[in-house]
Amino acid sequence: MKFKKYVLMHVLTYFTPTQAKSHNMADLLTLENFIDGKFVACAQHIDSFDPSTGKPHARVPDSGNEEIDLAVQAAKKAFPSWSKTSIQERARIMMKIADIIESRLDEFAKMESKDQGKPVWLSTIVDIPRVLLNMRSFAIAIQNQVNRSTVKKGQGAVNYTTHEPVGVAGLISPWNLPMYLLTFKIAPAIAAGNTVVCKPSEMTSVTAWMFASVLNEAGLPPGVVNIVFGVGPKCGAALVKHPDVPIISFTGSTATGRYIIENSAPYFKKLSLELGGKNAAIIFEDSDLEKCVPGCLRSGFTNQGEVCLSTSRIFVQRSIYKAFLKRFVSATKDLKVGRPSDKDTKVGALISKEHLAKVKNYVKIARDEGGVIECGEGKDPMPELPKENKSGYFMLPTVITSLKDDSTCMQEEIFGPVVCITPFDDEEEVIGRANNVKYGLCASIWSENVGRVHRVAQRMEVGTVWCNCWLLRDLNVPFGGIKASGIGREGNFESLEFYTEVKTVCVKYTE
Repeated sequence: MKFKKYVLMHVLTYFTPTQAKSHNMADLLTLENFIDGKFVACAQHIDSFDPSTGKPHARVPDSGNEEIDLAVQAAKKAFPSWSKTSIQERARIMMKIADIIESRLDEFAKMESKDQGKPVWLSTIVDIPRVLLNMRSFAIAIQNQVNRSTVKKGQGAVNYTTHEPVGVAGLISPWNLPMYLLTFKIAPAIAAGNTVVCKPSEMTSVTAWMFASVLNEAGLPPGVVNIVFGVGPKCGAALVKHPDVPIISFTGSTATGRYIIENSAPYFKKLSLELGGKNAAIIFEDSDLEKCVPGCLRSGFTNQGEVCLSTSRIFVQRSIYKAFLKRFVSATKDLKVGRPSDKDTKVGALISKEHLAKVKNYVKIARDEGGVIECGEGKDPMPELPKENKSGYFMLPTVITSLKDDSTCMQEEIFGPVVCITPFDDEEEVIGRANNVKYGLCASIWSENVGRVHRVAQRMEVGTVWCNCWLLRDLNVPFGGIKASGIGREGNFESLEFYTEVKTVCVKYTE
């Protein structure tokens, strides 16, 4: 019943008349791979759909072994020069990339919305600004990376370490936060001196293609960043298995993460895997409902719930359960579902027709397993949509109660606008129940008791615990999960460690 598909990223560039082509009597963008600083045509393409209309709006290369190998060879050729380029020059180019994107923020935000289905206002204030932060933050961090050293006087020796770039990095990013997560991989990789081959999701490729032309405009040398579009089992698999790619960073489903581990094992590749989540919010009786209700609403339904960090299980202490549920259901019903371009839309379109069907099926399963649909799918009517959006992949945000902890919707990642709410009695009980899933990505705790907040946070089996908040990110602290939620950590320091190999040098001297 799991969703998170093996979807990896695609790319587009702000297009020129010569790059836009006609397809089936409709004006569709025809994307090209970006290899060695050039746009390279592909013989085969697949359609990419606008989730808000259900109609194709771009044609994406259907790449495979040949295109991946060309990109890897270009990256290998560029690696010696780029790895020797000064840190200051790498940082200067990265800052230039951020400046160019910032000057086109509205253009990127609108295309990100059209490609993914999220509201335009969300990509304008979150997704594209995070791209700028990624590029600038790692440009600064690489200039402040510190090596260790020791002096052993009794031995007459000096030991010091250096950080060496690994080589060609394979970067595979998902469809839910396309540019946000793609640049979270590219920025530290190239800052550290690596060259890269990127595989975006075939469902959200346009902004990556737009990004490629920005790289040229900023003066990034050819071959440092290569972008190859295609589906996971064909294009992504070719990248994972390529013998000249010693390091892989992937964000996506746990099932695909397992595939990457198994198929990269013969090559002993370095891996960073940010995988699925089944995240819990714990609402204690002393929490401030004026804060935690909108906080959980945001964590449950932002980006249509298509965020690995989304809250999908809410545990509420029994004494305030009815009050919280009443407020939460009422606030959920007030969320506007509509076309992404509308400023008051809070829930846009889900990524695809297939994903919409899968998320709706989870609601059906919940009902079959004894769940009560408090609002949303199957309970309330869908609001009237404009004519051009009637075939879009829209779904009402849905709240479910009365499910057992071992039920499907309490155990599996749904990755959509569905939240399950259940009561609990005491602290010890809820800690065990919240941890009783195979995932361990994040959690949130809501309480005005500072001792309780610290105490419970220490016992949560996750990589990040937010207390009285959600998704406040600082790139100076590590991000990642445990158990089936992944391997490794990302952040200013952690990512630069991942994209380098630490070498120890020992020099003997005469005392």
